[in-house]
Amino acid sequence: MRTPSGNVRFVEPDNGDFAVTIVRLLIFATYRLALLQRLAASTDAILAAIAVKGVRELTYHRDYAARWFLTLALGTDESRRRLLAALTAVWPYYGELSRTHPVELRVAGQGLGVDPATLTDEVDVLLGQVFGVSGVDRPGLPALGPVSGGTGRDGRHTEAMGPLLAEMQVVARAHPSGRW
Repeated sequence: MRTPSGNVRFVEPDNGDFAVTIVRLLIFATYRLALLQRLAASTDAILAAIAVKGVRELTYHRDYAARWFLTLALGTDESRRRLLAALTAVWPYYGELSRTHPVELRVAGQGLGVDPATLTDEVDVLLGQVFGVSGVDRPGLPALGPVSGGTGRDGRHTEAMGPLLAEMQVVARAHPSGRW
């Protein structure tokens, strides 16, 4: 079994448009906030402390994205068109966020981590509230399927990952003593 990379394909494709950035931020921040709220109860004191610190930051990002989502949805015809196009582009990646990798299941069983599948209902409720207020229907698009039986957490990524890695390698080579 491969160790999960921790990276989901959801975050790989280029944003390309402010509406795509906002849709992706809304969905990802909503998911991550639910995750960190649960991780705050981790049996690992350090992980729990990090999660508690992250909750406030992610709450800000989720709320920021939700306000922009509403602004774009209820704004001009063009802003709404672009928001709906962004939602169509991003939504197929959403299902991977709640796909549980065997390693995640194991650490969740030990009280250290969280099974991502247990977050789906909570995230769906919050996204549904934003969609409802904005008059946007939840996309009926199917989730992006696995590649060769795996997802981003299994080390199987989109074509967009190559240029991202190349750019990160350039930065690392240009600043070998730099710290992240």
